Amino acid sequence: MSDPVNERPRLGALRARLAPLRARAARLPRWTALPACALLGLLAGTGYGVLQTPQYTATSYVVVVPQGKTDPAAALGYAQAYGRVAKQLAVIGDAQVAAGMSPTRLQDSIQVATSPDAPMIAISASATTPGSAALTANAVARSLSTGADHSKESTQVELLPFSRALDPAEPSSLSAGVTALVGGCAGGLIGGLALLVRPHARTRPGPGASVPGPASVLARSAP
Repeated sequence: MSDPVNERPRLGALRARLAPLRARAARLPRWTALPACALLGLLAGTGYGVLQTPQYTATSYVVVVPQGKTDPAAALGYAQAYGRVAKQLAVIGDAQVAAGMSPTRLQDSIQVATSPDAPMIAISASATTPGSAALTANAVARSLSTGADHSKESTQVELLPFSRALDPAEPSSLSAGVTALVGGCAGGLIGGLALLVRPHARTRPGPGASVPGPASVLARSAP
């Protein structure tokens, strides 16, 4: 444990070194907080954009097709139902082998969306490489279609591949320029809020000045 008695001289020396900096900061105009915060936010956003790992997103589509004399409106309802269970472990069990991921990681890397107007399911997968993203999206779409085929005798609908996922040409994550812009705007906003919250400096009378009392004011105003 550190001795508080020995720490006091160190704290005093540190405060003495920081005193000139604090005095200079106190003499700076109030508006300097705005560009300073904007610059810090710009640097932070640029650093995040440069150091982050790019993410690629690929999307595969499957369509629900009614069988026999099934009402086409039923296909739309089954598309909504299959979209809700597409991320369940029982459905993506086969896809995790093809994607080479654990079930939890696979669930976190995919997004499922359905259309209210068409019996179509969009399966999007994100990964650090374009090939892995397309492979994962196609594996989940194939696993969902295979699972639906086991119950097509009772549902009278079938899931068929509509469009396979292709390797994305560009990353879906934000670029360094966008993150720098967002960081600069956020820093400028924080600086502006700091200007609004920071109290104005109050004007104090000098050491030799005296504040006139009410009697002195009345005496001066008398004719």
